[in-house]
Amino acid sequence: MEHYGDRVRPLSGENRNELSPFGRLIRWWRTAKGMSQLDLALAAQVSSRHVSFIETGRSTPSRDMVLLLAEVLDVPLRQRNSLLESAGYAAAFGEAALDAPEMAKIRKVLDYILTGSEPNPTFVLDRYQNIKASNRGVACFLEGVLGEIPLWHRERPNYLRLVFHPEGLRRFIVNWEEVACGLLNRIHREAGAVGPDRRMQELLDELFSFPDIPSRWGHRDLRVEPSVVIPMQIARDRFEASLFSTVTTIGTPRDITVQELRIECFVPADDASERAVEALGRAVPRSSGRGHRGDSERTAGGSAGTRSGRARRDSR
Repeated sequence: MEHYGDRVRPLSGENRNELSPFGRLIRWWRTAKGMSQLDLALAAQVSSRHVSFIETGRSTPSRDMVLLLAEVLDVPLRQRNSLLESAGYAAAFGEAALDAPEMAKIRKVLDYILTGSEPNPTFVLDRYQNIKASNRGVACFLEGVLGEIPLWHRERPNYLRLVFHPEGLRRFIVNWEEVACGLLNRIHREAGAVGPDRRMQELLDELFSFPDIPSRWGHRDLRVEPSVVIPMQIARDRFEASLFSTVTTIGTPRDITVQELRIECFVPADDASERAVEALGRAVPRSSGRGHRGDSERTAGGSAGTRSGRARRDSR
């Protein structure tokens, strides 16, 4: 049986039960999505026997079949490239820098969201949780909660490090374990079957070098359901706020960089918290409470903002 130009080959006894590199990956994604072979076959409009042949390596999938199964399983674009390469094909999706000319519309959209969400702290994250841009609300929040912004954050603004570092927000997050575990689960989930790459693993190693980080957090907790909303309780001196974090992505991207951008916004959960966040904005002078724009012009809140609030092009 052939589908989309797929080739069926006989298996010898010694490799009959071994999965092909592509088969291992596609089975991982199918299982992660809670789908049986029959479920995947029906969604892709192929036979369940053919899906079984692909997973075991009995059938070699065509490029079109790889892309079809990845689309049905809603596999992220970076991992779709990995699936293609594991099946012997070239990658299909590009990865443009955020400061590239073709990303001008994306930068405009990000700026619109950042500006519109003030005074609520909002920032743009890349796949390594580096803060690529943020609004004034973030600078006001950090200065109000942390006091002096640590040098390690000014030099390398990163959301995970900000939460996990013993001199960061960790000290003032009442439900820190819930927040930290939720963030790590999100990282493990997005890494997919291939796991964290070298840069992400280096960041994770740094986080786990901090005191009192349970080693069990180094693996995804399958008992925890993925959630877009991660509650956070902040308390320091007279400042108390209950915030929930929402994660927004850009719809239907065809570029890896765009798909992996995350816009994180902290929204007050009640009227008292809303008043507390607004008070931080009034307490911090506008000259020092500028948002983070790009990577080159550092201030206490990250980097210097522009007069219009427009996100400066990322220099990386």
